Amino acid sequence: MKKLLLPMFILLFCFNIQAQQEDEDGERDKETGFLIDENFGKNELSINALTLIAVGAFDLSYERNINEDSSWSTELWVQFNEEIADEFSRDLAVTGKYKHFFSSNYARGFYVHAFGMLSHGDYGEEFYYIGDELVEQNEMKYTDFALGFGIGGKLISSGGFKADFSGGFGRNLFNNDSPTFTGQIMVNLGYRF
Repeated sequence: MKKLLLPMFILLFCFNIQAQQEDEDGERDKETGFLIDENFGKNELSINALTLIAVGAFDLSYERNINEDSSWSTELWVQFNEEIADEFSRDLAVTGKYKHFFSSNYARGFYVHAFGMLSHGDYGEEFYYIGDELVEQNEMKYTDFALGFGIGGKLISSGGFKADFSGGFGRNLFNNDSPTFTGQIMVNLGYRF
């Protein structure tokens, strides 16, 4: 039951974000009905504050809005904290993501996303014995590619400040020495320009 609380919280939070943003006033495009957002550009830069604090990893994202209801992003994850790195398998990852928004606002509100992640790290250890004596201990390194999906919600302030909350789940595809599943929980803070 506890494992379901976080996804349920994220889902309810995202629906709340969408309901709040749909109440905003603004000029709408006559053809599409989407709110016109003339104050900002189509680029967004953000950092995942949650992973920086919780696991000591630098997770930087660049997002480009394609149109009013979709965007793509590229994310770079680098693990710096050595103590946590021993327990956390991913040391380096590059992720590409496509988001589709379900809001009448320009590229914000509730969304679903699909992602592809190329990751590298340590996953477990190999032990070599002669009789009862440990001869050698090696960390098992892996490099793998995962496909996955997730949900989220994005808020943009009138000044361009961005808060993006999302969670995703994927599966590594090619390496038997990698974790079977991978995931992302993101609290991205940044700026749209």
